[in-house]
Amino acid sequence: MPAINGNRFVVVGGASLLGSNIGRRLLDAGAGEVILMDNLALGSASAVEDLVTDERCTFLRGDMLRMNELHDPFEGASGVFNVAGFLGGPMLANPWMGLDVNVRGIQNVLEVARVRGVGKVVFSSSIGVYGRIGDDPCTENAPFDWNGLGPALALYSGSKIVGEGLCQLYHRQHGLAYAALRYSNLYGENQHKRAIDATRIVNAWERIRAGQSPVIEGDGTNVTDFVYIGDVARANLMAMEADASGAYNIASGRDTSFNELVAALLKACGSELTPEYRADDAKVANPVVTRLGISVEKAKAELGWSPQVDIEEGMRRLVAWLDAERAKGRA
Repeated sequence: MPAINGNRFVVVGGASLLGSNIGRRLLDAGAGEVILMDNLALGSASAVEDLVTDERCTFLRGDMLRMNELHDPFEGASGVFNVAGFLGGPMLANPWMGLDVNVRGIQNVLEVARVRGVGKVVFSSSIGVYGRIGDDPCTENAPFDWNGLGPALALYSGSKIVGEGLCQLYHRQHGLAYAALRYSNLYGENQHKRAIDATRIVNAWERIRAGQSPVIEGDGTNVTDFVYIGDVARANLMAMEADASGAYNIASGRDTSFNELVAALLKACGSELTPEYRADDAKVANPVVTRLGISVEKAKAELGWSPQVDIEEGMRRLVAWLDAERAKGRA
């Protein structure tokens, strides 16, 4: 599989939360050339402004839905990271475009990767492929249960299943190596406000810095799995170099309630405020669960990856970045 050191890589969706962090990791790992490609519909040029000061790194404005724009950057690339995609909130706002990006987009990436002889594609998938997660440990063999999912989340989850199916198809028919990484909830530096749970983190930080109590929806016992963006970027590089193809859960493996999350955020902010509890039935919401149990054993065994940053340290790093962005007038 492609080694990072000295080789050329393309990050599609390179100006995003994850794309920019992958780009930084690639440069730190000695990549010979890094092309960050993004149409800036959801990404931000400010996320990569420090990266492009490195002569090995280039930002290219381009759209994965226009296949012709992929050929030149993919020429000579050892690997491609496909990060671009619509999340649940944007999918609700524009389902037509969301399905185009999440399905036709990865299809275009795979086809051009095949034509240009790319060694491997790492596809950003999601634990959304499981739908509602039950009481059993959630391994990569868990089925998709979409009963009770709202339409936006059902469409988003279904689009990721189709994306993974296309990766399998190109692997079996054309020998294109791939890894589909099923992320839980990403957070960290270059945080955006498009993911449902990540938006709540940023909103809570904004209220705390304004001297207002952070808001917790419901009673705060609902759990999710928050995984630090640096750990996820590291997983992408390890998946690229691993001599393995398939799907992998990339998560913290720890159920974190919103009460615990807000407590960690308040501590990181040095605040003694107490949360305010309320409900907003009009918002897009993930299913309410009190247990997830996402297993990362397959990623440990086949990729050699495991999470390193816990929620307390991750919140400290996120708050430091948000505070710095506010000081620059960006947050």
